[in-house]
Amino acid sequence: MKARLDALRGRIENAGCDALVSMAPPINQYLTGFSGSTSAVLVTAREARFFCDFRYTEQAGAEVWDGYHIEEVADGLAARLGRGLADAGCRSAAFEPDSMTVRERQDIEAAYSNTLTPAPALVSALRCVKDPAECDKIRAAQSLAEGVLADLLDTLEEGLTERELAAAFEYEFKTRGATGASFDTIALFGARSSLPHGQPGDRALKPGDVVLLDFGCRLAGYCSDLTRTYAFGTMPAAWFNEIYDLTLAAQQAALGAARAGMTCRELDAVARRLIAEAGHGDHFGHGLGHGVGIEIHEAPRVSSRSEAVLEPGTVITIEPGIYIPGQGGVRIEDLVVVTEDGCRNLTTASKELRILGL
Repeated sequence: MKARLDALRGRIENAGCDALVSMAPPINQYLTGFSGSTSAVLVTAREARFFCDFRYTEQAGAEVWDGYHIEEVADGLAARLGRGLADAGCRSAAFEPDSMTVRERQDIEAAYSNTLTPAPALVSALRCVKDPAECDKIRAAQSLAEGVLADLLDTLEEGLTERELAAAFEYEFKTRGATGASFDTIALFGARSSLPHGQPGDRALKPGDVVLLDFGCRLAGYCSDLTRTYAFGTMPAAWFNEIYDLTLAAQQAALGAARAGMTCRELDAVARRLIAEAGHGDHFGHGLGHGVGIEIHEAPRVSSRSEAVLEPGTVITIEPGIYIPGQGGVRIEDLVVVTEDGCRNLTTASKELRILGL
């Protein structure tokens, strides 16, 4: 897309550089439309070049947007980027340090005979703000994932393991048209629900269990992300009702507060303050949310340490949680688009506390 190249070229110039080089698949997908796992991109003020090896030449011809010169490379993409910089007479070239390996940088610089310039967030800042087409893709991925949730909830029965339930989600994602899961599905039962990012195991479902599900799929190159928490068979205990209601209240407060112009730290504080005032501050140890797009975790980070300012079109999760070791936990997560005067929720799944299996 010409608009993305134009915006990128402005940022390259502002960084005091002549070019950008990238070998990171998410950056290259954003800049070129290419969905393959291996490629290289070189953008200068005058040209945009896309490099791949034989495996991806045909795919690149079908996917890479107009404006890029496509070249098949047989002797190493990093070295080709370095030669491209030298051939173009670039005095300085930028790269995103979070998105390049040490070896890639060394190989580029060896062929370039110059030093690359780290430019944090050069492209990721552009990726923060989604255009309408990107928002539509994320919404479609979220809708597909919600459909899988609705259907699988009715199949839960005693004896089902966490691993079996996680596998069922990922099977259904692909069956219904997604490329796959946008991250490893989390399905945790009972006391294991206190593990914020626990891995599903052989724990079997039984009455009185908490059921925490965190999942998403990738559709048309974009991710979704959703968390819901339930009880199975019967309510676990009074503590569960308490932290469920508190988590939901904290999330609703953050959803009501989110808007363009506020910092991520300020939004995080809306939910964190409620949880801390209720005596569970030590049980909410992660950030309120994160950006979502081509990758499941993108800028901005919505946390107590982030001074990033929310802009219209930024897609973020809002996912407070309370986790009590040895008992269980609750997390409730929605995916929203920030607007000038609020946010638009891309998630429709009910947050009413539900006892499954009845």
